[in-house]
Parts: sequence; C-alpha cells; structure tokens
Amino acid sequence: MNLDGIIFVIYLATLLGIGLWFSRKSSQSTELYLLGGRSLGPAVTAMTMQTTSMSGYMFMGAPALAFQYGWYALWYAIGDAGGSIINLSVLGKRMRRMSELLGALSPIEYLEKRFESSAVRIVGSIIAIVFLFAYVFAQFIAAGKAMSTLTGFSYEASLIIGVSVIIIYTVAGGYLAVAYTSFVQGIIMVAGVVGIGALAYFHVGGLTGLNTALEQTDPTYLSIWGKDLAFYGQWGVVLGAILIFSIVYMGLPHVVVRHMSMQSTKTVKGAILISALWNQFFIFVPYILGLIGIIVLPNIGDPEMVITELAYTLFPGFFAAILLSAIMSAVMSTADSILMQAGTILSRDVYQRFINKKASMKNTVLVSRLCILSGGIAGIIVAIYQPPSIFGLVIFAVGTLGNCFLVPYLASVYSKKANHIGCLCAMIGGAATNILWTSMNFEAVTGLDAFLAGLLVSVLGMAVGSRFGRKPSQPIIDIFEQAKSNRYFSKKFEQNIARNLAPEAKNIAQFLGDEKESLRNSH
Repeated sequence: MNLDGIIFVIYLATLLGIGLWFSRKSSQSTELYLLGGRSLGPAVTAMTMQTTSMSGYMFMGAPALAFQYGWYALWYAIGDAGGSIINLSVLGKRMRRMSELLGALSPIEYLEKRFESSAVRIVGSIIAIVFLFAYVFAQFIAAGKAMSTLTGFSYEASLIIGVSVIIIYTVAGGYLAVAYTSFVQGIIMVAGVVGIGALAYFHVGGLTGLNTALEQTDPTYLSIWGKDLAFYGQWGVVLGAILIFSIVYMGLPHVVVRHMSMQSTKTVKGAILISALWNQFFIFVPYILGLIGIIVLPNIGDPEMVITELAYTLFPGFFAAILLSAIMSAVMSTADSILMQAGTILSRDVYQRFINKKASMKNTVLVSRLCILSGGIAGIIVAIYQPPSIFGLVIFAVGTLGNCFLVPYLASVYSKKANHIGCLCAMIGGAATNILWTSMNFEAVTGLDAFLAGLLVSVLGMAVGSRFGRKPSQPIIDIFEQAKSNRYFSKKFEQNIARNLAPEAKNIAQFLGDEKESLRNSH
C-alpha cells in the first residue's frame, strides 16, 4: 500500500476507535443509543447536523453538476448556504420541547404521537426506510469511488472496506459515535475543501481568470440558465433548485433527529452561529471547483471525480491523501447518520411498535444494530451492481423525503388544528408527486421543479385534509401550547428544583407544626 493509503487507514482506525469508545456508554439505555441521551451541545449539534446534511454529494455530485451546467449550479449553493439557519430557527426549539414532552425517541414516533395515529407511523416508516436506503446507497457509491482513488484498490474492494468501517462504528457506538465522528469529520471537510479550493482558485487566476476561460470554452457556461441555456426562462426550476437545500432539511428524518438530541433549547442559538459560519466556508467551494474542472480537466472521464483529480493534479501525494480524506469524511458522516436513523425506525417504529410491544431496552438496541448491519450489507450489494449517478440519486431521495415529511413536521409545531388526516394527505401526496414528477419527467413539460411541485401538493394536502377527521385531543393541544412557551422546564430540571427545595419545605413544615403545638398548649 502506498503512503496515501497508509494515511487513510490511520484515519479509518481513528473513527473506529471513537465508535468503540462510545459503545460502552451507548448500551446503557435505549435513549442513549438512539438519541445520545439528549445531551449534545451547540458545537456537536451544529457539526453533526451539517456533515449529515452535506454528504458525498457535495464532493462529487455538486462539482459534477457545475461541470455539466456551469454557473447555473450555484442556485443550489445559494439555497444551501442558509439551510441550517432556517432549519434550526424554525424547528429547533419547538421540536426539542415537544419531542421530550411526547416521550418520542425517533422522528417517525414523534409524528405518530403528535398526530395520534398508528397509520402515520406505518406510512412514515415505509417511505422513510425506502428513501433513506436510496440516499445511503449514493453515499456508498461515493465511498467506493473515493477510497479506490486513495488506495489503488478496485472499486468493489474499496466499497467493502469503507462501508465496513462505517457499519462497525455505527453498530457499536450508536448515536453518540455518529455525532462525535461527525464533529471530527466536519473539521476535516472544511480544511480539505478550503485547501483544494484556495490552490485551484489561484491556479486559474481567480474568478476573472476562471470566467474568461469559461467564456472562451463556451459562453453559456456563464449563464444563469445553464450550459446551452438548458433551463432558459424556467423560473420554476430555478426556484426549486434554491428551495430544495434551503428548506428540505426540515423534512429529512436523519437531520431532524438532531433537534431531538440537543441538550436543551438554549443549544439552538450557538448551533445556528457555528453551522452558519461552517456553511460559508464549505458550501460554495465544491461548485467552484466543478467550474475549475472544466478548464483544468476538460477530458476527465467521470465528472464526479473532479475534486479527486484536482487534488492529485495540484497537490503532492501526501497532502492530497489528507485532503481526500475530507471526501470520505463527507460520505461517512452522512452514511452513518442515515444507517443509524434507518435502524432506529426499524427497531423502534416497526419492531417495538407493531411486532413486540414489550421488547426490552436490550432487545430494541439489538434489533437496531442488526438492522444497521443488514442495511449496510444490502447497500454494498446494490452499490456494486447498480451504481447510478450520485447527483441524480441524492436529489431524488432528498426531494421525496422532504416532500413527505417537511410539511408534517412544520405543522406539528405551528398548527394546533393539524390532524392525522392532514398529515397522511401531506405525506402521501407530497412523496407521490415527487416520484411521478421525476419518473415521468414532468419538469421538462411544466417548467416546474419536482420538489416544488411536491411541496405545493403536500401543503394543500395538510390544509384540506386537516378539515376532516377528529381534531387533536386536549392533551396534545396542551403539549402544543407548552412547547410554544419559553417557560417550559424539563422533568429533570423540575426534579432538581424539588430536590433543592426539599430542606426548605421540611423546615417550614416543622415550624408550622411547632406553632400549632404551641397554640394547642396555650389553650
């Protein structure tokens, strides 16, 4: 194995060490394994949310899109830059409070308890499992490609090795391992992409030199409508490109669960600041590198490998290996989160809810681990034999998940009247619209992006559907109002108050008793 491969093996060993370290703690309770005991602070919350969101798409799909369409691809980056701010600001505090008040340990369980319907949990589980696995397959493909370049191994061997490491530390360490490895990976991702970006930027003479070279190659690369004006006048497509990464994170179960795992609602403010800063360093660079690839690597066979090839073209092998570890960081930080969430849904929302309602904590954690292992093995098989486009698969999976869950999650914390019929209509209508719009290529006919079309149908489904069926019960309305309030105290905090006041209460009671005894004697 060459020096590049050795550096990467050390990196993988570090991640395994983190997973094994948390394996002892995570097995203590179901909440610790599935949600990290709701103990994550601002920095870890921000980094695990962002690295989970970004994935191998940012290092492979984003440059490939820019390589294909030019500056048009930046529409996706513009929306993505503010995605974390919107996500945490809109959902963060209210969902953190409500999920704890409802006693929910998974985003799908949360929807069932909020909308008081097992049908919501069944439909949500099916859609989430199918498209989470579609999403994770894209990450596995990216892992195989990146590791093959780093180690010189075949795509198949690289895929098996890389995914095996992800599976092991996720199965062993649970949510805490996923969160803290994501924290480490987030730092590597920013360092890697900024390092490659800075050198490539100066190599082409900055933005002026880049745009001059692009204009000489094909002036339409500079158009906001894409190369050859592919999307000319289609503002519905442009709006969809901006929206899909600016608001879609509020509909992704593996991202939304980060709200539920925060230490407290006070975590939100710090997480917003950290994630927003991280975004500005990271989001735009992969797209710019895709544009640079048009000039520096015009004959590249696979545009999804633009950043990889640029790293080895512009950097010595040793530094290139370190920087390319950032690609694997992006892939692994998303893949482990998706596997963790899929395992949670299968164990908590399917097994414990419908198969074995009396399942112990130990059995639930075991089932989750087995589901993660099985999903990982299935993903390896699919990625080996059917490797589709990373960009296309990610956009399809993310869009469908967002259309299914975004509106229900928003309605759960902002609409007192939203009920289970509205939730089901929004979930099924939104997901079905995205699937049909994509498979039938309605975008070309209507000029309307699949995600935007699905979002409109989902909103309509929630608004109309909530007019039918039973209204939310009084306990749910009470919880809804309590979650809105800034004066909500957690059970643990209330217990601490009671414990601290206990001596004072005892002294007061003794004083009143003595006074009563004194009055009785005087009479």
